[in-house]
This record gives sequence, structure tokens and C-alpha cells, in this order.
Amino acid sequence: MTTPKSLFALLRRERPAAVLAGLSLAVLPAAIPLASTPAALQLLPAAQAQSQNSRVLRISAIPDQKPEKLNRLYGLVANELSKQLKVQVRYVPVTDYGAAVSAFRTGDLDLVWFGGLTGVQARLQKPGARVLAQRDIDASFHTIFIANARSGIKPITSVQGLNQLKGKRFTFGSESSTSGRLMPQYFLSQAGVKLNDFAGGAPGFSGSHDATIALVQSGAYDAGAVNEQVWRASLHDGKANRNKVMAIWKTPGYPDYHWIAQGNLDKRFGAGFTNRLQNAILSWRPQDPEQKQILSLFGAQQFTTATPAAYTRIEQVGRQIGKIR
Repeated sequence: MTTPKSLFALLRRERPAAVLAGLSLAVLPAAIPLASTPAALQLLPAAQAQSQNSRVLRISAIPDQKPEKLNRLYGLVANELSKQLKVQVRYVPVTDYGAAVSAFRTGDLDLVWFGGLTGVQARLQKPGARVLAQRDIDASFHTIFIANARSGIKPITSVQGLNQLKGKRFTFGSESSTSGRLMPQYFLSQAGVKLNDFAGGAPGFSGSHDATIALVQSGAYDAGAVNEQVWRASLHDGKANRNKVMAIWKTPGYPDYHWIAQGNLDKRFGAGFTNRLQNAILSWRPQDPEQKQILSLFGAQQFTTATPAAYTRIEQVGRQIGKIR
């Protein structure tokens, strides 16, 4: 009879590689539940477990919003892809943007929803990776500069107006966010604003768009830069109070989020699998109830094809500010 202690030791030996690598990836239940027969509850030999794991499509995303929303959204994505592709799909949350890139590089994640910058970083570190799709809103995405209503900062009509942020307490989102850091820093530089021009000699980094809005609204920072989609959703949900925080400028468009897949999926799941995966994502429409939920949470009407060439500008800016070397 297996004791609790020996069972725990056996489970530890058979944990997935992502956990052993210390990536802090918390695995949610698979999209397709295991069979409920007693045989399904038996522990598998290590070789058999590894073979089964190779048939699990592990998906993830940069944690740009609150975990509750991400868990809901990517749980739905896992279920939908599992249904369409007839394979087991598992959502694997990550702790931060860098963890998503690292886990993709090591092969612990198969399909990831990256931002523009992290997507470029991931492809540069994993030759052969494939760009599959972007939302209809990602070909020309925008950042919204916001300000606390009592900060004295006024709305502007051109990039040069950002120079009024000199000497103010300013926060970006994540250090690796395209819409919350990369492109805002680029536009600030166009206005002659350097990072050491902010109060305290440096900007803050909130970690996510939701956090940026909350910090600026509370007055902890005078101003910040956020993803336009999250800003609009926060206004709609009442989380952003127009009497306390306001938009001061909308940037010109730039390419942003996109799905990137490992280059070996056809080998693991069968010839043509990557194309089937891409076509499944591109097929999502609001007319289907489950797909409508997914698209609504993504803030899009549909997904469209994308190419690596579309992100050349993102790579150039990333190199300029030292986020890509």
C-alpha cells in the first residue's frame, strides 16, 4: 500500500518540467477532464506520463490584467481549442512577462498570447516559432496617457504636449509591456522627455494596466500610460472614475498583441496541426455563444492573420530603449 509520504515523493518526481525549472507556473485543470474510471486514477510510469504530456497543448499569456479575468478568458480558450482540435489543452498561468518569454524559450509553453515586445523577444530566442494571429484591433493599437484630475495636467493634442509631464510622478505598467511601457517611452522621447525627468528621477512600474489606472486615480502618481482597451473597459465597468482620472492623449497606432506557437507542433500532434490551430483561432465569431464570450473578453470581433514583418518597428524601438539586445 502506498503511504502518503511515498505518494508525495512519487508525484514530485513526475512534476512537469516547467515547475522543476522554477518558473512558478501554476497549472489549472486540463480543458478535457480525465476519465472517471478507476484506471484513470492510477499513477503512470514516468515514461508514459511524459508521453501523455507531449500530447497536451500548453497555452499561456502575458499577465497584463488581473488573474481572475485571465483565468476566465484562457480557461474558455482552452476549452474551445480542445473542442475544435480534439486534443487536451491546458492553460498555464505565469507570474510576469519575462516568465512567459522564458517558458516559451525552454519549450514549456506551446502557444502564448504575447504583446508586441514580448512576442519579438520570444521569436528571437526561439527560431522557428510561428506567428499565428492577432485581433482585428492589434494592427493599429493605441496607448492612452492618463492623469489624476487634481494633478494640474491638461489634455494635449500632439506628442509635443507630453513635455508637461516633466517633474511629475509618472508610472508605466510592466517593464516589458508594449502599450504600457515600450511605445509610451518612445513617444515621450519624441517630446524630449527622458526617464530621469520625472519626479524622483525615475518612473514607476505598476506591473499591469489595471494597477496603473488604480495608482493614478488614487493620486499615488500624477500620470501614467495604459492599454487603450483596458482603459475603455475600466470606464465601462466603473473602475475608472472620470472625476478622478482622465485621458490626456491617445497615441498614433502601432502593432501589438499576437499568438505565437512553437515550431514543433506538427511533429508532436501530427502533420498540419499548426495550420489547424491557426484556422481554429481565425474561425472564432460572435455568432457562436462560446466564441462570443472569448472575443468579448479579448475586446475584439475576430482574429486575423499576422506576420513577423508587422513587428519590425516594435523590434527597432525595443533595441533603442535596451529591451532587445
